[in-house]
Amino acid sequence: MIYGWLILASWLVLIAVWFAMARRVKTVAEHESAFSTLSHYGPLAVGIYLLAAPRLPLFPLDVRFVPLALWPVQLGAALTVAGVAFAIWARALLAGNWSSSVTLKRDHELIVEGPYRIVRHPIYTGILIALIGTALAVGEWRAVLGVAIAAGAYWRKLRIEESVMRRQFGAAYAEYAARVPALVPFVI
Repeated sequence: MIYGWLILASWLVLIAVWFAMARRVKTVAEHESAFSTLSHYGPLAVGIYLLAAPRLPLFPLDVRFVPLALWPVQLGAALTVAGVAFAIWARALLAGNWSSSVTLKRDHELIVEGPYRIVRHPIYTGILIALIGTALAVGEWRAVLGVAIAAGAYWRKLRIEESVMRRQFGAAYAEYAARVPALVPFVI
């Protein structure tokens, strides 16, 4: 039970930090369309629902993919905490350049330090690690589907963001993208 509370507390801390930091952002110079925003937030909401729903009696989504044991919940809690911490670190470093939708800020800066040395989109990486941890703790196939849908939503958003960054920072971003993977260290 304590691990379930730890997972919930991690997500609540992430939400609280996001709201607190959202007050200190730069002015928007350019933003994506409402349809574009919906194209990644709609699927993300579905993925989160599949993870957070207390019960979803739809076969085979309600079947367990891990045994009903303590170790998946413990490992899941550890991954959730680590993923949330990584995302918060990245969010803090991004500071005023951050926005919930894809935007270009006035005086936008290219951040390449801290977690941005490891992956170009560490907030997404951290959140996906946390979602994987939560899915492991939930232990049902619906949670795996939820993570897959959320990963697809973040991949869609990442592609939009990449085009904005390439347009704004040109060769500097191309060089950064050539040496730092998008989401998974040493992979993609």
